[in-house]
Amino acid sequence: MVDRALEVKNLSKTYASVQAVDDLSFTLEHGEILGLLGPNGAGKTTTIRMILDIIKPNSGHIAVLGGPMSEAKKARIGYLPEERGLYPSMTLMDTLLFLGQLKGLSRADANQRIQRMLRQVELWDARELKIEALSRGMGQKAQFVAATLHEPELVIIDEPFSGLDPVNTRLIKELLYGLRDRGAAIIMSTHQMHQVEEMCGRILLMNRGRRVLYGSLDDVRRQFATNVIEVSLQGEMDDLPGVEQITEHNGDYRLVLEEDVPPDELLKRLVNRDGVTVQRFEQVQVSLDEIFVHVVGRREE
Repeated sequence: MVDRALEVKNLSKTYASVQAVDDLSFTLEHGEILGLLGPNGAGKTTTIRMILDIIKPNSGHIAVLGGPMSEAKKARIGYLPEERGLYPSMTLMDTLLFLGQLKGLSRADANQRIQRMLRQVELWDARELKIEALSRGMGQKAQFVAATLHEPELVIIDEPFSGLDPVNTRLIKELLYGLRDRGAAIIMSTHQMHQVEEMCGRILLMNRGRRVLYGSLDDVRRQFATNVIEVSLQGEMDDLPGVEQITEHNGDYRLVLEEDVPPDELLKRLVNRDGVTVQRFEQVQVSLDEIFVHVVGRREE
């Protein structure tokens, strides 16, 4: 049996009178991307720092790559913090060579990987520039290279697309997918819900230190399924039982169901109706952004 990449059980951390993390549990498998979500102050950064052994929890258990954190395991982890921290007066090439060797690469291996990755992210021509001379987007890509140069098994990334245009965002996405497909486990913390919906198989939503939503995106969406149906059909829609409201838009219909009417019951009624041919029947999905606002806002109230 293959060990999980990460297992967190009943994790808690208190600063003075502030409960930063409160009885948090979750897992991360190899070859998956988990979205770590929450408003500012939710406890995400504290959780990440405990996983990385930067700070110690008050209680709970963390298993990283099969067991307790060790110095050897730190070389198998890549971390891209929200606050960037490369050495401003060093050149990009020297910085990456230094950091690659800190992670256990030989100078020759580090040099080979740096050449490949800088070409991938279109920074090869900037290799002799000092870090302080890089634009914000270039600096973001440089930091990503630094975090993943050693091909880590566990990757923790905080706002990986900050400062990137759409072309470079797609570039970093493809590199992340490549890491995932090679078996790396990835935690992605971001406020960009559309990126989470596209990239993550599961999510963990935190608020005030506690886990408030956790599971696959499909399961989470099912918890917040709406009673709104979009239908394309030929035929008459008048006097349809169980429907509170019908609106028409570009030849399709949006139906608001009564609370006790399940969508499959409506579909049966439409299919069995004389003179009606159903071409499309789809339950309107709530966006992850709407779910976030609903859950966090409700708890704040």
